[in-house]
Amino acid sequence: MVSVDRDTPMLLPVEMREWVPEDDLVHFVIKALDSMRLPSIAVNNRGTGSEQPPPRMMLALLVYCYAIGVFSSCKIKRESYWDIAVRYLTGDTHQDHDTICAFRRQNALVVREAFVEVLRLSSEMKLLKVGTVSVHGTHIRASASKHKSVWYDQAGELERRLRMDVEELQQNAEN
Repeated sequence: MVSVDRDTPMLLPVEMREWVPEDDLVHFVIKALDSMRLPSIAVNNRGTGSEQPPPRMMLALLVYCYAIGVFSSCKIKRESYWDIAVRYLTGDTHQDHDTICAFRRQNALVVREAFVEVLRLSSEMKLLKVGTVSVHGTHIRASASKHKSVWYDQAGELERRLRMDVEELQQNAEN
């Protein structure tokens, strides 16, 4: 029988990147957003003197969490403690749910555009199939066909559908 010793300290990897598999979605989201030219991103203006979280990290946090089906600011905060990929994304920082919610509301358009662009890039790179997928009860259009290509005239329709899906996801986050 294997012994379970909860009192011995665990020796975790020194670098958080080693905690997350190389093919995890979080790496793609971070790289995709780092490569994008983004408009000005508003930061929370609390006036408390507390350091503000980096806007690109907050944007990546929302895009990644939405992609894995986590929409609530409270649940996103919880994921920053429990989900290793989210912990890596945030650099082991834990934002208050009010900070996450305020950032989302102040930057709704930027979040929407960034999420659509990440979806578009992942579709182009064949990391995503476009059609209907249900994640935690949320229905998103997707196509399971590996051989179906998107013609130029269909690309506009695809982007329109992606925008509608992202708007629906953002409305879920508000609820």
